[in-house]
Amino acid sequence: MFVIVGIAVVFISVVAGFTIAGGNLVLLIQISEFITIGGAAIGSILIASPPALLKKIMAQLPTLFKGHSASKEDYIEMLKAFSMLFLTAQREGLLAIEKHIEQPDKSDILSKSKLLIEDPVKKDFFCDTMKVMLAGSVPPHELENLMDAEIETFELENKPVSETIGRVGDSLPGLGIVAAVLGVIITMGSINEGPEAVGHHVAAALVGTFLGVLLSYGFVNPMSANLHHIVSDKAQELKIIKTFILAYAKGNPPFVAAEMARRTIFSDHRPTFSELENALRGKK
Repeated sequence: MFVIVGIAVVFISVVAGFTIAGGNLVLLIQISEFITIGGAAIGSILIASPPALLKKIMAQLPTLFKGHSASKEDYIEMLKAFSMLFLTAQREGLLAIEKHIEQPDKSDILSKSKLLIEDPVKKDFFCDTMKVMLAGSVPPHELENLMDAEIETFELENKPVSETIGRVGDSLPGLGIVAAVLGVIITMGSINEGPEAVGHHVAAALVGTFLGVLLSYGFVNPMSANLHHIVSDKAQELKIIKTFILAYAKGNPPFVAAEMARRTIFSDHRPTFSELENALRGKK
């Protein structure tokens, strides 16, 4: 939602400022400049990105327009679900939770956490790690190494998406200059057509530079930064899950494991000790 609002603010501010200063919006509609800059930008992505990365870019771009920040209630639900699951394991043994791990979507415990169930990355991370625990006795330090490796792989796999888009954003001012130079070449070729024609071609050339700079700093680079934050937030959520599992694997009771995981939640959405305690005890 904020991405859409931001795009609207940038667009309206630029158009309003240009119009108030007496500019004619028709002069900004230079289709040839859009084709030159847009086509060159798309081509540069194709040159720089292998097919697997292109698929990730196409998959992640829609997430810009979705809310990706988990709320305090989302975290409480997830920690509560984990606590209930491990309490069941304490009372009935680890094998009693196997059905919840094998089919988390059908679990009457895990399905209560939308933050976990609706994200395949977090769901698989939790369930696959639990399957390792169920398969045999794994030392906590080995379990930690296993989860750290997966989190690191997730970051290495997804960070190139924002980095690639960022590089394209950095190149747009240069592509705008390319479009402007082409416009100047056209201008020099039409210099005998009179001042009016020359002025029109110069204006069109300058629109190329304008578009390159605006697209770079007003749209593409901010989108790259947003995608970077999305990956960082998801990696932090994986670390929250890791903290809970590791704390339990070291012999801590579920409540203590939940408290340790709570402290790894960013302060903007971290529930208080009392809020988590009340949720785990079923109090409002």
